[in-house]
Amino acid sequence: MSEERILFVTGRLAEVSLHKLLIQLAPKVGFEYDVAALGISVAALMSVDFVARKLEKDASFDRVLLPGWCGGDLAVLTQKFGLPFERGPKDLFDLPEYLGDRDRIPADLSRYDIEILAEINHAPRLSDHDLLEQAKRYQAAGADVIDLGCVPDESWSRVGEVIRLFRDEGFRVSIDSFDRREVELAVDAGAELILSGNSSNSEWLVGCEAEVVVIPDQTHDISTMQPTMDRLYESGRAIRIDPILEPIGFGFAASLARYMEARRRWPKTEMMMGIGNLTELSEVDSAGLNFISAAICQELGIRSVLTTEVVNWCRSAVKEFDLARRLMRHSITQQVLPKHVNSQLVLMRDPKVNELGADGLLHLATQIRDANFRVIVERGEMHLLNRDGYWHGTDPFELFDEIMQNVPVDPSHAFYLGYELAKATTALTLGKQYHQDEALQWGFLTLPERSIHERRREKQKLSSS
Repeated sequence: MSEERILFVTGRLAEVSLHKLLIQLAPKVGFEYDVAALGISVAALMSVDFVARKLEKDASFDRVLLPGWCGGDLAVLTQKFGLPFERGPKDLFDLPEYLGDRDRIPADLSRYDIEILAEINHAPRLSDHDLLEQAKRYQAAGADVIDLGCVPDESWSRVGEVIRLFRDEGFRVSIDSFDRREVELAVDAGAELILSGNSSNSEWLVGCEAEVVVIPDQTHDISTMQPTMDRLYESGRAIRIDPILEPIGFGFAASLARYMEARRRWPKTEMMMGIGNLTELSEVDSAGLNFISAAICQELGIRSVLTTEVVNWCRSAVKEFDLARRLMRHSITQQVLPKHVNSQLVLMRDPKVNELGADGLLHLATQIRDANFRVIVERGEMHLLNRDGYWHGTDPFELFDEIMQNVPVDPSHAFYLGYELAKATTALTLGKQYHQDEALQWGFLTLPERSIHERRREKQKLSSS
C-alpha cells in the first residue's frame, strides 16, 4: 500500500523550517511530501485567491495542506485543482500532532458521574434578580444543583417563595440551613436536598421529604454519623454522608483519611465532599485544587461536591471542577494518565513551547525583505526582526526605543508593536508560547482574538462590496 502524498503550501520565510520538520516527521508518521513555497514572504498573509493564482496544478498528491491563517473558501481551490485542500495548524511546530494524531479518536469527555452543588452564599441578603443571575452563571458553568446558603440566626421568611421561583426557572435546588422553619419551607417549595443533618436536628428532619446530607456530630469521629444515618434510614429518608473536608493547617490530611475510612466502612453509601474549604481557604489559583479534588472524589466514589465562588481566585471554580470531573472519569475508567488528553485546565503555563533556536532566528533574520516586524519570544528574550535589523532583549521599552532610533515607525505600526510587545512580555514572564497576532492561551479562559490580517481582509471585503 503506497503512502499518502501531501503537498505543503507555505511562504518563503517558513520554507527552510518546514523542510527540516518534514524530513523527520514524514518517515515517522508515514507519508510522502513536497513543499510549495509561493511568492510571498509570510504564510499568514495568504488567501485562497492568492493560492489559486500562484499554485501550479499537480494531481499527483492526495491532499494539499495550507497554513492555518489562509483565509477564504477552500472549495474554490478544490474545484480548480481537483484535490482536497485543508487548513493545517497556524504554527508549523504543531504539525507533528496535527498529522500524527489525525486518525486518533478524541477522548470522550462528555461523561461524568460527580454532581456539582454550587452554593450561593448569604442568599437571603440578595435580590431575586441577583439570585437568579448567579444561578444562571453557575448552571452555565456546569452546576447541577443550586445550593441556597442561609445566614445563621437570620430567619429567611421568603425562602419558600424564592425556591418556587427557582423551580419555575428549571433549577434543582438544595437548602443549606439548620433552621427548622427555613428547611421545612424550602422542602415544601421543592428543595430536594438538605445540608446538613446530625443528632441536633435529626428528630425533625425525619419529617422532611427530601434527601439529607449527614455530617458527624464530632468532626474528628465519623462514627458519630451512624445514629443520624440509622434514624433517617428508618424513616425512609435518602441520605448522603459528608465527613467534612478540613482546611489546610487545620487537619486537611486527617480529614482526607476520614473520607477513605468512611468509604471503607460504608462502601455503598452516597458521599459528598465540600471542597470550598480547600479552594476558598487556600490562597492559590483554584484550578489545580479542583483537579486534585476531582481525582480524590472519582477514586473514592464520592458522587457529589459542594463548591462556591466567593474569593476572586475561585471566580471560575465551578467550570474548573466541571472540566476536571470529566477528565477524571475518562482517566480512571480508561486507566490512562490525565496527560495529553485535554489542556483546558492549563491556565498559567502552556502544554508545550516551541522554539526556532539560535540558528533558526539568525536564518530568519537574513531572509526578511519587508518592513513588517516579526515578534518572537524564546530563549529568555523577545526578538524583533524586519529588513532593517534584528533586535532582542527582555525590556519592551528599551527594545522599542532602540527600534525608534533606527527605523521610522508610523503611529499605527507603533500602536501595533506596543500591543504585541505587551503580550510578548506576558509570555516571557510566564514562560508561555507566544504567537504573533494570536491570543495568548489561557485554557478554557482564552478569549479569541482577531488578528490584524483578519481585520484587514474584512475591511477589504467591505470596501470592495
